[in-house]
Amino acid sequence: MSTEQLDEAVDLQASGGASRKPSFGRELFRGSARIDLLTLPPGVGQRLDEESEAFLQRLREFLTRVDAPAIERDDRLPDEVITGLRDLGAFAIKIPRAYGGLGLPGVCYHRALMLASSVHPALSELLAAHQAIGLPQPITLFGTEEQKREFLPRCVREISAFALTEPDIGNDPYRIHTTAVPHSDTYVLNGVKSWATNGVLADLLVVLAQVPGMEDHAGGMTAFVVEADSPGVTVEHRNAFLGLRGVENGVIRLHEVVVPAGNRIGGEGEGLEIALAAQDTGRLSLPAVCAAAAKWSLKIAREWSKARVQWGRSIGEHEAVAGKIAFIAATAFALEAIVEVTGRHADDEQVDTRIDAELAKLYATEKAWLVADELVQIRGGRGYETAESAAARGERGVPVEQLLRDLRVGRIFDGSSEVLRVFLAHEILSEYRWDGPGDSTSTGLAHYGPLVPHLLFVEQAAHKVAQRLTDGLARWGEEFEEHQLHVGRLVDIVAELYAMSTACVYAKARDDLGEAAVELADAFCRQATRRVEELFDRLASNTDDHDRVIARRVLDEQHTWLEQGVLDPSAPGPWIAQSAPGPSRHRNLRRKVPKAADPT
Repeated sequence: MSTEQLDEAVDLQASGGASRKPSFGRELFRGSARIDLLTLPPGVGQRLDEESEAFLQRLREFLTRVDAPAIERDDRLPDEVITGLRDLGAFAIKIPRAYGGLGLPGVCYHRALMLASSVHPALSELLAAHQAIGLPQPITLFGTEEQKREFLPRCVREISAFALTEPDIGNDPYRIHTTAVPHSDTYVLNGVKSWATNGVLADLLVVLAQVPGMEDHAGGMTAFVVEADSPGVTVEHRNAFLGLRGVENGVIRLHEVVVPAGNRIGGEGEGLEIALAAQDTGRLSLPAVCAAAAKWSLKIAREWSKARVQWGRSIGEHEAVAGKIAFIAATAFALEAIVEVTGRHADDEQVDTRIDAELAKLYATEKAWLVADELVQIRGGRGYETAESAAARGERGVPVEQLLRDLRVGRIFDGSSEVLRVFLAHEILSEYRWDGPGDSTSTGLAHYGPLVPHLLFVEQAAHKVAQRLTDGLARWGEEFEEHQLHVGRLVDIVAELYAMSTACVYAKARDDLGEAAVELADAFCRQATRRVEELFDRLASNTDDHDRVIARRVLDEQHTWLEQGVLDPSAPGPWIAQSAPGPSRHRNLRRKVPKAADPT
């Protein structure tokens, strides 16, 4: 994506939060630790409202009957599981009651994802792809009242998917080739979409396409609601991945698909804004899944480290393993804090949590992967063995290697870590100005008790980040953003500071736990402080310049000699498949889940 395109995307995102309260994450980049923007009332970690608790209990009871090993083995979500979730209202957790949904808060939705993903991540992917970036979100945010009345009740019982990515497009939506040509009161869509989660099952698709500019048509990237059973819509391939077995992700071809003009979401040229807004609200889905993974990892690490004995002691008593347990416990607490704190503020339409959600997604997916890796190490050979194999030889089947495979995609999906770092840095630097440290924002923190030093560290580190950004702009000017490793480290520092802050705020709000939450918040902050200090050190001492030279020489094929002596097992063919528009030559793999009669 070019600098001009990034500017446009930033402007589109910023326009939605102009009248909101300041973003805590944005303030961190500006050198200010506004803890008051994160504060929660006491007792937030206890019960939700009565309806939310009742729904979560019903969901929990249903999930205990789901055969997770069968999903993993068969690479398929059974029809009865999908219909069971639908009948519970799990497809409509946040859809307003006026349109037939449950109308429950975002915190309830996140806890539902945590429950579902801890059974099998294909379940949470099904729910999140539908509700976080599928049709309910863009229609709620940008749809007309007529569209809301038509589509939201259907989203209560039908499945939707968001079709944005194309075979030769990664994180650059400006290269979309799918077209939508206006014709009378319709549009005719042609193109190919890849990696559409829920695309194999979907009844409704949100498709982004380019409308050509012409008389009476502004043109540009535009969003449409497409009926999945429309003539010309073909699911050509069901994708298979390293993890996430059971996820219904596919390649969808659109050939001469006629879509009514009334199915256009927003105006022509507003598709990117709609896509970004859907991602903004949906980005907390992955942190919820990551928090659940870390919490389960802690349970397994604790149980195994007590049961496994080596050299006369349980392995948890050996310092090498104890350090890993402490990291998992502290990180699990921080990830839960991020989801609970950011999620509650995201429910407030007056709070701009966009930057916060991007930091949360970046941080949670990176740290959850490390947690899973440490859990595999603690479990040793059993961590590498499949749960099915362990069960077949008489031991408890613990899907630790599956966790590692399933979590790996979090660093890629929904904006890769590298892209999020670049995007965050660009948004902050596009209009950056820092006038030096102002009045301390850490006054009135005495009630945080032993956590006060950590919050003071956050403030001091935020000042240093602002100074480094100012120095970088003075040194490199407009080329500062091209130093992606440098600005990436600054983003990672802010992400750590954000996690530290939410951990302290959450610990203070969890008065039901006494000192237990404070102890874990303190442990996490101590660990995070070391990581922040290391990142600051690497700003000044690194191999970035040399690494760029080596990479260029590799790309110039000056080191192909090093590749000799091995065989390449990959199948011959192009790196990127050509996906020219045209009729499908494949059988339609769309899977139709049986539907019960609508009780209304």
